[in-house]
Amino acid sequence: MRDLPDWRVLVVGGASGMGKTGVSRALARRYGVPVVEVDDIVEALLAVTLPEHLPEVHFWRTHPEAARQAPESVVERQIAIAKALAPAIEAVVANHVGTDTPVILEGDYVLPEPATPKGPVRAVFLHEDDERQVTANYLRREPEAGPQRQRARVSVLYGRWLAAQARAAGVPVVAPRPWEDLVGRVAEAVGGVSPNTVASARTAATRSPSRSPAA
Repeated sequence: MRDLPDWRVLVVGGASGMGKTGVSRALARRYGVPVVEVDDIVEALLAVTLPEHLPEVHFWRTHPEAARQAPESVVERQIAIAKALAPAIEAVVANHVGTDTPVILEGDYVLPEPATPKGPVRAVFLHEDDERQVTANYLRREPEAGPQRQRARVSVLYGRWLAAQARAAGVPVVAPRPWEDLVGRVAEAVGGVSPNTVASARTAATRSPSRSPAA
C-alpha cells in the first residue's frame, strides 16, 4: 500500500540535465500519482496558438539559430519563456488543487512561485553547478550527439538563476549528487512523507546502480 502525500502538486524544477525526470518518475511510482511534464504543456500551446499569440513560447521554432548564440543570451531567452508559460502552469496547478488530484509537475520552464511551505503545492529544485558533470549527463543520455559543452554551460547558468529564484521563495534546492540517495533527499526536502517512506526510498536507491538519473 502506497503512502499518500499531503501535497496535491509537487513541482520538480531545475535546468535540463539535472535528473528531474528520473526523480519525478521514482516519486510517482512511490506515491501512485501521475507525472505532468511541462514539455507537454508547451507542445499543447504550440499546437493551438500562432507565433503572434505567444511569441516567446514559439521562439525556438521561429528562431532556431538563436540556440547558437552566447550562453548568456540563450539563458535570457529561457527565462523569458518560463515567465511566458507561468500562467498556463499556474492554471494546471490550480486545477489539481481544486479537484484534489495529486500530481507531480516537472520541467525546465517551471518557476517556484506556486509553491508554499507545508501547503498543497510543494516544490524542489535540482541544481548541478559542475559543467563537466552536466556534459557527462548529456553524453550518457544522448551519446549520438557527442559532448554538448555549450548546452551544459547554458544549463548551469539557467540552473543558477532558477536556484536563486527558488531560494528567494523559500523553496529547497537539492544537489543531484550523490545519485544514490537523491530520491530520499528530495522527499525529505519537500516534507509530507512518513519516515518509513524516506527510509524505503534510501534503501531502494542503494540497491540501484550508481549512475546519473539524468542519463
